[in-house]
Amino acid sequence: MLALVFVATACMSTAIVMNRADAKGGDDPSLSAPTTIRTTTAPTTAPRAVTATTEPLPIPQAPPADPYAAVPVLQIGTIEIPKIGLEHPIYEGVTLTVIDHGPGHWPGSALPGFLGNAVFPGHRVTHTHPFLDLDRLAPGDQVIFRTNDGVFTYAVTGTQIVRPTDMWVLDPTPQATMTLIACHPKHSAAQRIVVKGKLVGSIPSPSIVSGARDAALRAQRLGV
Repeated sequence: MLALVFVATACMSTAIVMNRADAKGGDDPSLSAPTTIRTTTAPTTAPRAVTATTEPLPIPQAPPADPYAAVPVLQIGTIEIPKIGLEHPIYEGVTLTVIDHGPGHWPGSALPGFLGNAVFPGHRVTHTHPFLDLDRLAPGDQVIFRTNDGVFTYAVTGTQIVRPTDMWVLDPTPQATMTLIACHPKHSAAQRIVVKGKLVGSIPSPSIVSGARDAALRAQRLGV
C-alpha cells in the first residue's frame, strides 16, 4: 500500500517518507510512496469546472522521489479561509522546499475551480503554519482560491482524521472538489487531518471569459 506522508513538517521534522517522519516525530503533510507507486499521469487537457463529465479526470502524480529537491518556487495564487483568518499564497508542488513557503498544489490534481479534486497539503505548526486551525472548520465554511483563472469559492463538506497510509483522500472526483491536508494532532505526524469541500461559486477572470466568447464566435462563423 502507498504510504501517505503529507507535507506538514511543523512539529519536529521535515521528512516526507513515512518512516522518517515517524522516527523523528515529524509533522509532514506531503505524500510519498516507499512501496508501490501508481504510474498514472494527469491528462494533458485542463478539465472544466462542471459538476459531472465523461472526460478523463486529473490524476495526482506520484509523490516526489526527493522531498528536498531544488525545484522552482512558483506562486499560483492565494487561499483565503475567513473562518480562521487565513490569507496566504499558494504554490505549485509538494516538495518540502515548496511547502515551506506555503500550501502546495499537488501536481496532477485539479486546479482550483476546475473539474476534479484540487489537493493542497500544508504545514500545520511550522514555518508560516497556514493550516494550524483546520480543525476549527465546519461544514459550510468557505475556502476561497484566487488564481489567474478567477476566484473560486468552495464550501467545506466535512473533516476527517485518517492514517498516513490513506492515499484515497487524493482520489479524483467527478465534481469540482478540494482537499486540504495537514498533520494531526498538532506537533505530531501520527495522523492526518483532511478537510474536504465542494465548489459553490466561480468568477472566471476576464481573459477566460473573453477567450470563451471568442471561441464561441469563431465556432458560429464556422458553422460549428
